[in-house]
Amino acid sequence: MKDRYDLPCNIAQSLNIIGDRWTLLIVHEILMGRQTFNEIRKSLKGISSNLLSDRLKYLEETGLITSALYSEHPPRYKYMLTKSGKDLEMVFNAIILWGRKHLKKCYKKLVHESCGHEVEISYYCPQCKTNVENLAVVEVDSENIPEKR
Repeated sequence: MKDRYDLPCNIAQSLNIIGDRWTLLIVHEILMGRQTFNEIRKSLKGISSNLLSDRLKYLEETGLITSALYSEHPPRYKYMLTKSGKDLEMVFNAIILWGRKHLKKCYKKLVHESCGHEVEISYYCPQCKTNVENLAVVEVDSENIPEKR
C-alpha cells in the first residue's frame, strides 16, 4: 500500500499504516482472540476475502502481526499480534472511551475488572513518578529523528 500522507506528523505517519478501511478492525479482532482467516472474516461482516487477505499481508509487512502455518493441506494460517500490534490496545481503549462519551449508540464500555466501575485515561510520567495533567505535544529535533522500520 502506498503512503497517503507525506507529512512530518506522527498521526499522519501512523495513519499510513493503520488508516485504511478495515485495518484497525482486523487488528482488534486478532486482539480479541480471533486468529484465523475464517474467524476474522465471520466477525467482520461485509469484508471481502480478497480485501481481508490483502490487509493481513500488509499488516504482516508492517510488523503489526505475524502468521504461523497451522494446516498444510490446504495451507491455513493463524495470526498473532506483535508487540507493536499489541500496543494498539491503548488506542482501542481510547476510542472506546471516546465513543462512550460521544456516540449516540454505544456498544462497549471500559471498566475496572475488580469493581466494575468505568475507568478514565490518565497519563503518567515515569521520570517524576506521578500522573500528569498538563501535557504538551512538542516537535522532535529533526536532526535526531530515528528511523524505526
